[in-house]
Amino acid sequence: MAKLTYKMIPEGMLEGKYVPLNIAFIDYREVKAAGITPRQAFEAVAKTVDGPVGMNIFDPDVVTTTSDGVMVEGTVRFMAAADKGKMNHDFGYLEMAEMPYSEELIKEEPHLIQWKKNYPGKRLFRGPDPATKIIPVHNVCISGRASNNNSATEMMNIVTMEEILLPILGQQQIIRNGKVVLGMTGGIISVGIGMIMPEKFGRVFPTRQFPAGETAHGSGPYAQTLKAHIPCIVADKAVLAENIIKCLEAGCIPGRTVGASPAVLSVARSMGVEIDMDNITDRAFEELASVGFTKEWMKEKVDILTPEEIIAKADEIIPGVVDGTKYNVPDLIKETTIEI
Repeated sequence: MAKLTYKMIPEGMLEGKYVPLNIAFIDYREVKAAGITPRQAFEAVAKTVDGPVGMNIFDPDVVTTTSDGVMVEGTVRFMAAADKGKMNHDFGYLEMAEMPYSEELIKEEPHLIQWKKNYPGKRLFRGPDPATKIIPVHNVCISGRASNNNSATEMMNIVTMEEILLPILGQQQIIRNGKVVLGMTGGIISVGIGMIMPEKFGRVFPTRQFPAGETAHGSGPYAQTLKAHIPCIVADKAVLAENIIKCLEAGCIPGRTVGASPAVLSVARSMGVEIDMDNITDRAFEELASVGFTKEWMKEKVDILTPEEIIAKADEIIPGVVDGTKYNVPDLIKETTIEI
């Protein structure tokens, strides 16, 4: 009989932060080794949980982009939601669409210059093809009380309306048994979430909306409050810094060909990389300024650091996460093995 090993966070308190539903992280290699389909894997895990559960199957061998356009290795390929052991047949399961490499795609989405330079030959996945899902707008799976939203990076208990954010680099570290930070999202990340890139089959939007330098929120000084109160599990900032550095070294320019998020702006300033301030809209500047990222901050002269120095000082350079604590993944999230 085949076995499936995965990582599970139980619903309830986790080191002082409230997790509103059970969360399962499954390595796609485990699914293939068990000789089962992703849907079968989700159904098997769901049967072990007597409550709402969000489930992600993560493929470490492909690439994706973060919401602000940084290309990274590994992403969720399949997502699901279940409750009391049952996964809704129509709304409980989604697969991410592959975006085949083409020069035309690179022209349409210039931040993908990172693809050939940093990850040649890797397959790219972001969000689902709208033609494959019933829910017209949100990239979400729902079953009972469980909601797994924004292509498996935000989960909610629909009854309590409590949420948790799971950015893709944090999930990468969970699969790798690396380092994560558990904390509250806070105002800076809340603003940063809005600084997205226009992508076809994106994680949040299925069509190319909100060009680089624009904000998807349009909430002015209130943008910092939108997600600030929500717990999150994110990657160690050294990992985030390393990925942003690779993006900028590939030729991406903040505000022009990669999103003007606080994290990207902070690393760019420390590297001495140009920030295209002229391409950042007044709406986006208003949100950035509300959390300290003013035009004066962007123009300020600072010591230029090497990539190695930035990675070593990432906790000082990259802002975000309130009341955060760093953990080795095995100390925070336990593995479970079931027979299929």
